[in-house]
Amino acid sequence: MFQQITKGIKVSVKTVYNGIIYRGYVQHYAFSYFISIKNNSKETVQLLERFWTIYDSLNEIESVHGEGVVGQTPIIKPNEEYNYRSNCFLISSVGSMKGSYKMINLKNNKEFLAEVPTFQLITTPTLN
Repeated sequence: MFQQITKGIKVSVKTVYNGIIYRGYVQHYAFSYFISIKNNSKETVQLLERFWTIYDSLNEIESVHGEGVVGQTPIIKPNEEYNYRSNCFLISSVGSMKGSYKMINLKNNKEFLAEVPTFQLITTPTLN
């Protein structure tokens, strides 16, 4: 598990390799990542936006930016945790992701970035 804490917001990531899928005639390696966002601060925060950088060893670096996560902009009170699952598809069997969440402290309306640690996306090794 990969973890990072920014301003009392602890982001933890776990990844799972799901196998090979085809999009059209192109083979992709499918990964799921499970994110846990724990508010260890004393203030209520809201996740507004996400920023991802996706590294695929056989493809160009991809940047993703958008509102919320999985269609939500969750409000996370002190000592509460928000969890979600999402997916990533790579052309190669090895890659990584890193990113950040734009958060807002709902008490003082100050925005800040909660960092998501770099996490690996690696297929299950094959032995023969």
